[in-house]
Amino acid sequence: MSPILRTGLAALFALTTVAAKAEEPAFVGSTACASCHKTEHGDWLQSQHKAAMQEPSDATVLGRFDGGAFRKGAAENVFAKKDSKFSIRAEGPDGKPADFAVKYVFGLYPLQQYLVELPGGRLQAFGVAWDSRPAEQGGQRWFDLYPNRKLSAGDPLHWTGIDQNWNYQCAFCHSTNLRKNLDAATGGFATTFSEISVGCEACHGPASKHLAWAAKPDAQTPHHGFAMSLDQRKGVTWSANASGTATRAGPPGSDRELLVCAGCHARRQQFSDDPLAVAKFYDAFRPVTLEEGFYHADGQQQDEVYTFGSFMQSRMHAAGVTCSDCHNPHSGKLRLSGNAVCTQCHAAPVFDAPAHHHHAQGSNGAQCASCHMPTTTYMGVDARHDHSMRIPRPDRTAALATPNACNTCHDGKSAAWAIEAVKSWGAGGKQGAQSFAEAFYLADRGAPGAGAALTKIAADENQSAIARASALQRLSQAPTPEALDIATRAAASKEPMVRVAAVAVLAGADAATKQQTLAPLLSDEARVVRMDAARALAGEAEAGLPLGDLLAFEKALAEYAAGQSFNGERPESHANLGALNLARGKADAARAEYEKALVIDKTFAPAAISLAELARASGDERAAEETLRKSLAQNPDSGPLAHALGLSLIRQKRLAEALQSLEQATALSPDDARFAYVYGVALHDSGAPQKGLEELKRALSRHPFDRNILSALASYAAQAGDFAAAAPHAALLADLEPDDRAIQNMAAAIKAMAERKQGR
Repeated sequence: MSPILRTGLAALFALTTVAAKAEEPAFVGSTACASCHKTEHGDWLQSQHKAAMQEPSDATVLGRFDGGAFRKGAAENVFAKKDSKFSIRAEGPDGKPADFAVKYVFGLYPLQQYLVELPGGRLQAFGVAWDSRPAEQGGQRWFDLYPNRKLSAGDPLHWTGIDQNWNYQCAFCHSTNLRKNLDAATGGFATTFSEISVGCEACHGPASKHLAWAAKPDAQTPHHGFAMSLDQRKGVTWSANASGTATRAGPPGSDRELLVCAGCHARRQQFSDDPLAVAKFYDAFRPVTLEEGFYHADGQQQDEVYTFGSFMQSRMHAAGVTCSDCHNPHSGKLRLSGNAVCTQCHAAPVFDAPAHHHHAQGSNGAQCASCHMPTTTYMGVDARHDHSMRIPRPDRTAALATPNACNTCHDGKSAAWAIEAVKSWGAGGKQGAQSFAEAFYLADRGAPGAGAALTKIAADENQSAIARASALQRLSQAPTPEALDIATRAAASKEPMVRVAAVAVLAGADAATKQQTLAPLLSDEARVVRMDAARALAGEAEAGLPLGDLLAFEKALAEYAAGQSFNGERPESHANLGALNLARGKADAARAEYEKALVIDKTFAPAAISLAELARASGDERAAEETLRKSLAQNPDSGPLAHALGLSLIRQKRLAEALQSLEQATALSPDDARFAYVYGVALHDSGAPQKGLEELKRALSRHPFDRNILSALASYAAQAGDFAAAAPHAALLADLEPDDRAIQNMAAAIKAMAERKQGR
């Protein structure tokens, strides 16, 4: 392309962009909606959305700012009010006590937090909150959100730390049209919002064009001037089937309404706050799947995951139910109270009856939510219902150690008792909508059969999108040819979540396969898919892309980089950019990003380890050691740092020091099988074979399906001529890796030697 043509196209693009921006709708505020939508506006005025964030006043502050103190150990926080100003005396970012003005009030019920302003436009959420529940429920008190942690200035979880930063952690979901406005040069913020709390336009989008339509209605104006219509319930009828459950007339509609809610009611990563991107969800957000640590193996909520991921796996979602079928979207309250909200679709004579729930009518046990939506308490006092709406499965508690609603209430009884109770009702055969628990349980433990079970879930289009995506994410840890084949087909799924997970699997393929399977996704309709595909291709695979794909790749990779820069106040984003640069052979640029990460958070171990690896790769092992020791001084409880230091010392042949660091790593991170394996092998191969074997056996008791540990124990026993001891380890390893011919041959050889020695 000639420079003149390129300039002309650039100028035309600039003019088009200016024209497009001039036509973009503007935010007008919720008061502009009141005259036409009195009922909805009145409901909203009484909602928690309206009170999501407020300026402090006697009317909005619920906490007792009377000069009283809250003490935790030697620390003391004093909550006071003077001349209508609210303040908190607390340890500041320098570790010294000081008085801090309350800038904003955050939330309403069952707890209220208070925001304090620090330099650089930062607002921080104070770590002692007000329990706004009634006193008879244990409320009307100050309480520590981290009662089991001793936090001091410099800790990311301290109220002055990066993990309590409002601009990143909280702001988007408590205000309308939130624009974070990070200044990459200074690390400060110029965060703005068009409305302090969650107003009408937080869900409906900017309304200026809607107001213009309302002033002069025009049937040709799409969505009455909005970018989309939240009208999924309009014209939809439900009719009861023979079992007493309503079915939707026609197939389930789109997830448009659900995805609007998911922007805040999902555990997700955000990479844009542009209103146009936010309106498309997958152009601004990456929701977590049913990952270990976030969810139990059966999909029940575990960590603070909110509601989207739970509801996505439910039978209700599959049937076409949407959020506003149960909730008034303007008040935030249920449309009907108690079981009545469920009997909209589930006939009361069938389901709200002792013959179904087997509890006294009107009791807590007779409430639909008690059995089908049990609660988990977050933030100390906030009991939240699980929206996966599942059938209680005490049998899975016995087999998989997952919770069940029966024993949540009857906590003095065993799972076996609950199993028999359910059987006595004749309900023991009901499996529920979530059929992936056993597969995920096997996979999360690396157990035999996990791969086959996961591929079955991933390939089953009758499974929920989030279940398929979760299976694919697990397969991405060690993609087999079968997993790659399934991921190739999943890349064409209509569900963005499934396509994202398919990319994660295909990222582990060879360069040619990646080019073939991922290039089409560089132009995917969802930004999160495009940029993940580009990131997976970056490096070796990008070199062979044809020109058309290469242009799409550069554009999508720029979207990825912009998404990381959007969260440039976080060390993880710079670590991701560092890894990208390293993959593309740009070591100096990678080093600069890792260094930025440590400036932001000096305790961030991944960046320090990456810097040490760069030093090692350049032949400077002493510099690698120095980097790791410096980081360990800031983060002495980091197992990964201790492990990395141990490896560095081994490479320097300083074995005694190395063993100390490797042992420290296993003590700090006892759940990391790799650390235990390396320490055991290091002991064995450095002249302490018995100690090494003992360490490996202890590690195997904690990680019974770890391939490396099993391989080491089998090899060491075989080398010692103890084939009887080697055989069970080799046999289990063969079960775990049925497609690995080398392992199968090794196991067969060891078995043959064991039988020969036994005279068989």
